[in-house]
Amino acid sequence: MTRWPNLDPELAAAAEAAPDLDLADVAATRALIAAGAEASPSAPSYDGVTVRDVAAPGLDGAPDVAIRLMTPAGASGVLPVLLAMHGGGFVIGTTQDFDYFCLEVVRSLGIAVANVEYRLAPETPFPGAVDDCAAALRFVHDHAGALGLDASRIAVGGSSAGGGLAAATVLRARDEGGPAVAYQLLLSPALDDRRRTWSATRLDDVPVLSRRTGESVWQHYLGPGYTGPDDPDVSPYAAPARATDLSGLPPAYIAAMELDLARDEGILYAMRLLEAGVSVELHAHPGTFHGSAEFAPQAASSVRIVQGMIDGLRRGLGV
Repeated sequence: MTRWPNLDPELAAAAEAAPDLDLADVAATRALIAAGAEASPSAPSYDGVTVRDVAAPGLDGAPDVAIRLMTPAGASGVLPVLLAMHGGGFVIGTTQDFDYFCLEVVRSLGIAVANVEYRLAPETPFPGAVDDCAAALRFVHDHAGALGLDASRIAVGGSSAGGGLAAATVLRARDEGGPAVAYQLLLSPALDDRRRTWSATRLDDVPVLSRRTGESVWQHYLGPGYTGPDDPDVSPYAAPARATDLSGLPPAYIAAMELDLARDEGILYAMRLLEAGVSVELHAHPGTFHGSAEFAPQAASSVRIVQGMIDGLRRGLGV
């Protein structure tokens, strides 16, 4: 019998092959991922998509924030834009890791994607990454005309840690009086350092994300002063589930995977958004695991996950 009775059989090979991301040793994990990427024969196609490298000034003297701006080749007029944040537990990953989704958005919707290369922990703990995302949002909004973008139709979205950063970015934009965000897109978002939900405490032997990894992620991101789940000083811009007021936020699309420690924090966040009067589209995908859409992109469940998010963006941005 399989280790995961509820696992979609189409994902079984990907689940068994998924790396054991022991983020307690960040350097070793980065080396493992780099070696895997170098050995991989596949790379996404950029046919029909123009990629430009632009840079947003960092906040308060921080380094410039690199952004991969993707647009449909030959596009004219102003385009709605998705400000995108890759996953990786706040400590690994690059913009290219999220290209599989960003390229699909550009091709399917004919809009732009601004993919943010935020700084990683532990070298740059909170608030470095969310500062970079806030700087990128401000840059995209303030330079929309020069970039060929529609400043009134900006969505913010991300996967895993990137989903947490997306939620934090829209919280911060609301609290700081803008820029206005039209829509938020959260895929398996990392929202709660306290890790007290049913899925966080009862699931463990699942692909990719273990309880130990979850603990390491938050310790790296929140820095040496972080004392654990009972730490009263954790900012909601670090862990958006700690925010006490979710009113006035943009409509949201939230996708949760069944075999995922982060599953319930996404579902609970959706419920709290609804209670605060925010429109939410929530999808819980059976038989899936954290990152399964990336590890097995051809699986029917992965196609549904990606297509669902694209359809949500289509509605949220009115395209």
